[in-house]
Amino acid sequence: MSAPLLRRIVIVGGGSAGWMTAAALSSLLDPKDVAITLVESDAIGTVGVGEATIPDILNFNRMLGVNEAEFMAATQATFKLGIEFVDWGAKGDRYVHPFGQHGVDMQGIDFHHYWLRAREHGAPQPIEDYSLCAVAARAGKFALPDPNLRSVLSHLRYAYHFDATLYARFLRRYAEKRGVVRVEGIVGAVGQGADGAITGLTLSDGRVVEGDFFFDCTGFRSLLAGETLGSGFVDWSHWLPCDTALAVPSEHAGPPTPYTRATARDAGWQWRIPTQRRVGNGHIFSSAFTTEEAARETLLANLDAPALADPRRIRFKAGCRESFWSGNCIAIGLAAGFLEPLESTSIYLIQEGISRFISLFPRGDIPDILRTEYNRHMRTEFEQVRDFIILHYAATARDDTPFWNHCRTMTLPDTLLHKIDLFRETGRVFRYNDELFTRPSWVAVMLGQGIVPKASDPIVATLPEADVARSLTSMREAMAAAVARMPTHGDFLARYCPAQAIAA
Repeated sequence: MSAPLLRRIVIVGGGSAGWMTAAALSSLLDPKDVAITLVESDAIGTVGVGEATIPDILNFNRMLGVNEAEFMAATQATFKLGIEFVDWGAKGDRYVHPFGQHGVDMQGIDFHHYWLRAREHGAPQPIEDYSLCAVAARAGKFALPDPNLRSVLSHLRYAYHFDATLYARFLRRYAEKRGVVRVEGIVGAVGQGADGAITGLTLSDGRVVEGDFFFDCTGFRSLLAGETLGSGFVDWSHWLPCDTALAVPSEHAGPPTPYTRATARDAGWQWRIPTQRRVGNGHIFSSAFTTEEAARETLLANLDAPALADPRRIRFKAGCRESFWSGNCIAIGLAAGFLEPLESTSIYLIQEGISRFISLFPRGDIPDILRTEYNRHMRTEFEQVRDFIILHYAATARDDTPFWNHCRTMTLPDTLLHKIDLFRETGRVFRYNDELFTRPSWVAVMLGQGIVPKASDPIVATLPEADVARSLTSMREAMAAAVARMPTHGDFLARYCPAQAIAA
């Protein structure tokens, strides 16, 4: 006889992590079969700075069956075609890491090798001129992708900027309509059985919430996974020394741009994320290399428009849990780990943690192999994202501050060092274990920050120079013409998903 199904799932903590978990599970499980309870307290705030996303969120929203325009209006969202990086490789540098591909691969060979061949013969155009997303982002234009694969617009990929607090509120309404029960309260004690498994929560007012399976969405505290079950923390701050963020909203200085901006500063970097009603800003920095007062001055002095509040401080440490799934509990979101939002991966890692659990959904006995597989997968996901973020710091020529000298000279993980060396020597990039970041992403950042291969592909080197130049010109002109026909990002938002007023 197989073990019975899980009957009572308890999610501890709200915010994006808690309500994404509740929404996803409620979209798949009948409340008559599995009761889902979410415990949170209005007295405990959420971090709420994860306002930029990557295209994978479209899959999450499609799984829920939500209408895109309604979701965007409710969360005051804008579109995102990529990230502009300023002053990273060297001061004065500027490049776009776009979503989607550069150009079109030809004869089974990656497009960037054709670009490298043209560059060797004096072609001056940056590789982003061959990315539809980058060209549209620079022009402040947007259109939805064309499903016709023969259309240039089929190459568009996008994500969103949105208000994370409003997103959690939107998902709460979705989940509660599908039977999720929200319990207002603060957890006072966590009950455990003889085997160490969590049996229930005692709230500060004495109420007890029992469950068969628990999700820890309690943020950096990690009440269940860390404090109760003792899952240790793997510290990556020797590679990622930033440990503090100051976040502040500001007014708009013009139409919202369809891209995120990340600007390198003396001891960290500053983000700029436009939603429809405001701009999210923040300065992530290392307290070992600057003071909070200096960081605050840098942040406020570099806003495009007046601030709407005082900067809010958030302390963190880069790393992840030794075990994401311990006993009958999974850590999601900040309870699972933290990687700074340089590539907007925070919500993706929440989404991946939920999706992997659903793919391994257990019966009540929970065999160890499920935990082993989940932990293996999530550790790999975190490490691969970690390496990509480290790349931005390591691939720099900056030596103008102690912080950048540290980043430029630090010892790198072997996995990242291999990728850099392979690209520098041969121009090749390979993707392992279905990693999140694709070949064009690695190419965009490495080229954008000065890691240029010594030579192009030897097969491409045999092709007539004029043929390569003609193909590249044709692609570049087709993309420029397509972007010229697009509406502005602001006009598209106004027609498609104008922001809703926030209910009191």
